[in-house]
Amino acid sequence: MSTAVRFEHVSKTFTTSTGKTLDALRDVSLTVDAGDIHAIVGYSGAGKSTLLRTVNALERPTSGRVVVGDQVVSELSGPALGRARQRIGMVFQQFNLLRSRTVYKNIAYPLRLAGVPAAEILDRVEELLDFVGLTDKALAYPSQLSGGQKQRVGIARALANRPDVLISDEATSALDPQTTREVLDLLRRVNRERGVTILVVTHEMDVVRAIADKVAVMQSGAVVERGTVYDVFAHPQHPTTRRFVGSVLHHLPGADTIERIRAVHTGRLVQLHVENRASNDPFLSRVARRHDIDLNIVYGGVDELQSRLFGSLTVELLGTEENVDRAIAELRESAELTDLEGAR
Repeated sequence: MSTAVRFEHVSKTFTTSTGKTLDALRDVSLTVDAGDIHAIVGYSGAGKSTLLRTVNALERPTSGRVVVGDQVVSELSGPALGRARQRIGMVFQQFNLLRSRTVYKNIAYPLRLAGVPAAEILDRVEELLDFVGLTDKALAYPSQLSGGQKQRVGIARALANRPDVLISDEATSALDPQTTREVLDLLRRVNRERGVTILVVTHEMDVVRAIADKVAVMQSGAVVERGTVYDVFAHPQHPTTRRFVGSVLHHLPGADTIERIRAVHTGRLVQLHVENRASNDPFLSRVARRHDIDLNIVYGGVDELQSRLFGSLTVELLGTEENVDRAIAELRESAELTDLEGAR
C-alpha cells in the first residue's frame, strides 16, 4: 500500500509573547496510507490541529519532515508550495466561505486562482454541486444556507482542484447530530468514490467510529496510541484512549458502579472481553454446567464496529470458591478475563 502522508519526527515549538516556549508537537512519526480515512483525536491542546496544519505547510515544523505523496511539503516555498497545496484540500470547522460570493463562486474560487480555463471551471463546479447535492443553491449566498449546506459547499470547494488528500479540521463540531451524519456520509463518499485520502482531526469519538479506518490518539503533542479503529476501540491501551473510548461506549462499569453492583450481587465478579468469534460455542453456559456454578450478567453490552462485534460483560459467578476458581481458569481459555475480586 502506498503512503499518502508521512510525518517524520515532527516537532513544533512556539515562543509566546513573554518569551516562554511551548512544545506543541513532540517527535511525531505517523504514516497515513493512501485511500484511508485516518483520524487524529485528542483533547484541546493535544497538538492535533497543529499537526494537521503541517500537511499543507500552514505551520512549519521546528524539526522533522512532512511528506505528502513524493514531495517534502515542509521544505517547499513559493510557486512549488502553491502547486503542492492544490493537491491538498482543506475543510474547516467554521466553513470559511466568502460571504460576498455565491455558492458557485465560492467553489470556483480556488480554480480561478489555479488558472483553470472558464469553460472547465463551469463544468467542474456543476459536477461538484451535483456531487454534494446543492445544484439548486448555486446562486445562493452563504447567509442563506444552513450549517450543513455551508459545510457541503466547503467540501465541494476543497475538492475543486481534484486533490489527492483532504484534511478536515473539526469539520462537524459546529453541526447538530443529524447534519453531522449527513456530512460524514458525504466524506465517506468522497473517499470511496473519488479515492481521496482523508485526514480527520476531531475530539469526537463518534466521528472516528462512523467513518475512520485508522486512528491516532494524541496527548501533549505526542502520539500515544495508534492502530485500526477496531483495535483501538476494542483494546484501548493508553489512559487517554480509554477515556475517549469510554465517552461513547459504556461496556465497562466505573469504580462507583462496581460498588453499587456489589451491594446487590455478592458473588465473584469478573469482566469478559467479547470479540467477533469464529465459533458459536456457548462457552459461558458450558463452563457453568461443568463446574456447577450459576452465572449472572450484571453489566455491559456488545457493539458492532466495521462489521465486527466487540464489548465487555461484567458477570457474577455464584458457587463454591473452588468451583468458581476452576470456572475462571476455564473461561480464560475462551475469552480475555479480568477478575474484579482484587478491586474490593
